[in-house]
Amino acid sequence: MDLVRSLLTRLGLGKVIAERHPIRVFVLEDDSRRHEWFTKRFQGDYLDIADNVIKAKELLSDNSYDAIFLDHDLQPEHYHATTTDDERTGYAIALWLANKPELQRASTILVHTRNADGAMRMVEELRRAGRTAEFVPFPMLKERIKHYWQR
Repeated sequence: MDLVRSLLTRLGLGKVIAERHPIRVFVLEDDSRRHEWFTKRFQGDYLDIADNVIKAKELLSDNSYDAIFLDHDLQPEHYHATTTDDERTGYAIALWLANKPELQRASTILVHTRNADGAMRMVEELRRAGRTAEFVPFPMLKERIKHYWQR
């Protein structure tokens, strides 16, 4: 049976199933519906969720993560604001991580906000500090997660 499965796999006709080990995931997100979404996507992994800057700093200081997901707008008043509120948004965490090179060095950082302007500012700060970070709008996040951490 193993010979047949091996032959089918080599011909591209077999299905390769490889379980990955659980990973540690951090999410900065204020929307409880998205908390559920992330919980479902990372079932079987270690998941920590923060909904504010203070809790995020605490978790990121105390733990090591394989993946970090950052939202920008963390308060209802941020959603359609015409001014920036850098101290209470995901930008504060991006800047904080950029200034703390010893923390989360090997993490993959994805900024998943729908706020493209805020996301680009976050990604620029992280990349300027030598971090690997990218902007993935939330509607496209499911596919990106599959690409990086397929089960």
